[in-house]
Amino acid sequence: MPGISGEASAGTSGGAPGRASGRAEEKVRWGVLATGGIAAAFTADLVDLPDAEVVAVASRRADSAEAFAERFGIPRAYGSWEELAHDPGVDVVYVATPHVAHRAAAGLCLEAGRGVLCEKPFTLNLREAAELVALARRHGRFLMEAMWMYCNPLVRRLKALVDDGAIGEVRTVQADFGLAGPFPPAHRLRDPELGGGALLDLGVYPVSFAHLLLGEPSDVTAKAVLSPEGVDLQTGALLSWDGGALAQVHCSITGGTGTTASVTGSRGRIDVPSGFFHPERFVLHRDGRDPEEFTADPADGPRTSMRHEALEVMRALRAGETESPVVPLDGTLAVMRTLDAVRERIGVRYPGEAADPESRSAPALV
Repeated sequence: MPGISGEASAGTSGGAPGRASGRAEEKVRWGVLATGGIAAAFTADLVDLPDAEVVAVASRRADSAEAFAERFGIPRAYGSWEELAHDPGVDVVYVATPHVAHRAAAGLCLEAGRGVLCEKPFTLNLREAAELVALARRHGRFLMEAMWMYCNPLVRRLKALVDDGAIGEVRTVQADFGLAGPFPPAHRLRDPELGGGALLDLGVYPVSFAHLLLGEPSDVTAKAVLSPEGVDLQTGALLSWDGGALAQVHCSITGGTGTTASVTGSRGRIDVPSGFFHPERFVLHRDGRDPEEFTADPADGPRTSMRHEALEVMRALRAGETESPVVPLDGTLAVMRTLDAVRERIGVRYPGEAADPESRSAPALV
């Protein structure tokens, strides 16, 4: 990685699939590609991290990049993605464009030698995701999906409890994410050209939560209510596994849900009463015992903070890893495969996909 050169750090955690050289004492130099709300939220968290340095920002409009740079004290502002991608003073780029542009933006940065943290959903479909992963692995570049839920300390604690058998064998997972709206037809969430709909923007969280605990499903069934534009207004899916586990996931842009989640096992369950992808607390119910409540540590920062995914990226870069064991690329591909399968069931295709069947693959699930 540019600027993160030298011998790999000792004592790395996890052991990722790939490695590049790294040096722990240097700050990690970030570039931010796009200047929308999610880019601003992430950058606000980055500038508070002492070992991170935001050195450049890019937009397709120079004035937008300059305003963003002034807001956050960023020294370099570019009016094109290419300039940022080819800036040798950038170690890793945070891609925060609409997801229809993720393939192009992340691919440009990887080709130019930058590491990439790419917002969710990782891409529009599995084919694009597989292309990015292959590109990163071929060139030995760091790549990670910005699935901040996986990096959240309380979510990681929940997963550790499940993995340790606290509730026995997992039988069911339930999770929901809905926004009240209403969103007018011109809004990006209803625009097919921008990959609109509830599933890719919101449903990726419940689906990823189920994958986190159970892995990739063996079968998918789904139903949806579609808008006149052809995107999903709300979608419900039932995911099933060969071992007998089931997951019910729901997403909507027509009604605000509780964003709750529940994991039931053979000897208990875990309930996340709200905000399951950035929880404040969850409750463990074990057969024959009193309920146990687990709460977020105030030292970890606000529950809406995305600092933990930034910390994981920087840890991996310093360790010389090209993939994160917390958000593994094979897991990202599996989630995209499930999202493709759901879209196949509900009949949502985006411009260009119908004309090219290979542009969105929903291969046989494992």
